[in-house]
Amino acid sequence: MTTKTTTQPLTDRGVARLISDVAVMTRRNLVKYRRIPTLLLFSTIQPVMFVLLFVYVFGGAVQFGGATNYATFLLPGIFAQTAIFGSTNTGIGLAEDINKGIIERFKTLPMSQTAVLLGRTLSDAARNFFVVILMTVVGYLVGFRFEGNFVQALAALALAVLFGFAFSWISAWIGLTVRDVETAQAAGFIWVFPLTFASSAFVPTATMPGWLQGFADINPVTVAVNTLRALTFGQSPAPDLWWMLLWVGGILAIFVPLAVRQYRKTV
Repeated sequence: MTTKTTTQPLTDRGVARLISDVAVMTRRNLVKYRRIPTLLLFSTIQPVMFVLLFVYVFGGAVQFGGATNYATFLLPGIFAQTAIFGSTNTGIGLAEDINKGIIERFKTLPMSQTAVLLGRTLSDAARNFFVVILMTVVGYLVGFRFEGNFVQALAALALAVLFGFAFSWISAWIGLTVRDVETAQAAGFIWVFPLTFASSAFVPTATMPGWLQGFADINPVTVAVNTLRALTFGQSPAPDLWWMLLWVGGILAIFVPLAVRQYRKTV
């Protein structure tokens, strides 16, 4: 009885301290965008360019189904692409902190070291949410519409951010492993591009060659895009939703421990 009363408050204080440290680290990363607004500005230009490029240059030539127009077909793919591309900032930011000696300084402070990684990934998720909302606004200007209800639309946006959050942990592990900003940037995009473009993000996988279609159909990006697209069309997202959640859970189960272990090895 005595043991329970003494250990429970310690556990509560530990959780409270972790939450507080995570909040501080998240705010630290978000403040950077307020002080250097061009970082956020230029990170939104690329997805806007993709929307305009695909809608007005390729939209008339792409065959699509299930949507009233190509913009409505395209935007769920842009949501997923934006979240995945945005996740690469996690590794770049961590590599930058290593080179500036900030990570070494964090390790000398009386704080939860897990908060450094959680603060980075959560702040990047918040940034992704902002950019996805911006893409929705841009999409509406070029003809995109949510054909489902408000709950389905909100679920699509939230799932896109969740998918990017999972990929942020892959990027975190890469950044902590290579420890160089330029290398982290190159290594972050070299595997993201094939996953994104060899998927259903921009065209139906049925239009691809057989050998590529087999890869595209099991691609986690395809599963995510199909889920977001079903919600956008006002349809049931199953079974793609369950496969997407399985991918997210699998990525987190593998790369969260890898990133934490790599962080502990960082000097």
